[in-house]
Amino acid sequence: MQNSVEKIKQLVSENKVVLFMKGDAKFPLCGFSGRATKILALCGVKDFVTVNVLEDDGVRQAIKEFSNWPTIPQLYVNGEFVGGSDIMAEMYQAGELQELLQK
Repeated sequence: MQNSVEKIKQLVSENKVVLFMKGDAKFPLCGFSGRATKILALCGVKDFVTVNVLEDDGVRQAIKEFSNWPTIPQLYVNGEFVGGSDIMAEMYQAGELQELLQK
């Protein structure tokens, strides 16, 4: 678990936008993950890192504890946890996500 936490810390600190999801941006494997990638596309984000939690059970469990958030997908921007697809959608509709992503 500790290695998984270190891996997560490194990913979110070294990349501007990281989405922990089921599947990847080209082939999301759940509706919520698909929705999250579509929202990022609508915001004009082309360059972001996706982490398929289905490929690494350690990361799948560790990310929930790392963020204190029980569900996946999880979005991180500039090293900070933003939320899941519902929060992303609310922020997008309010214009807040676009603002955050432009920083």
